[in-house]
Amino acid sequence: MKITRTGETTQGPAEWFTGAVFIDQAAAPGNGARVAASNVHFTPGARTAWHTHPHGQSLFVLEGVGLVQRRGGAIEIIRAGDRVAIEPGEEHWHGASSKRSMTHIAMHEVDEGGQPATWGAHVTDEEYAAAPPVKD
Repeated sequence: MKITRTGETTQGPAEWFTGAVFIDQAAAPGNGARVAASNVHFTPGARTAWHTHPHGQSLFVLEGVGLVQRRGGAIEIIRAGDRVAIEPGEEHWHGASSKRSMTHIAMHEVDEGGQPATWGAHVTDEEYAAAPPVKD
């Protein structure tokens, strides 16, 4: 057994995110384990770039209102308590709605080389603006 004390919250890298995103690592792969998990805090309007995960990804929304979209699909509104299952290799993005923050736990497995994701282009303002209106 190993206990790792909570480290500092880190800001999400600009290569992966648009807007202010903050990450707290919950689980890291290593010593044969391949699962990674992070508590990700998106400020209003913040979002990931398009990306894929070799073994898929699971999101569990903790608070706020967010958006998620797979390539070619409609933008979906997600709220606290919602779970999102993303298929292996499915290109997608996720983030906060334009007027509300959103926090989720992101869980995935790294590939044999230790890579968790393949990152693509940033979601454009035009793509993001296609989101349906969020009603409280």
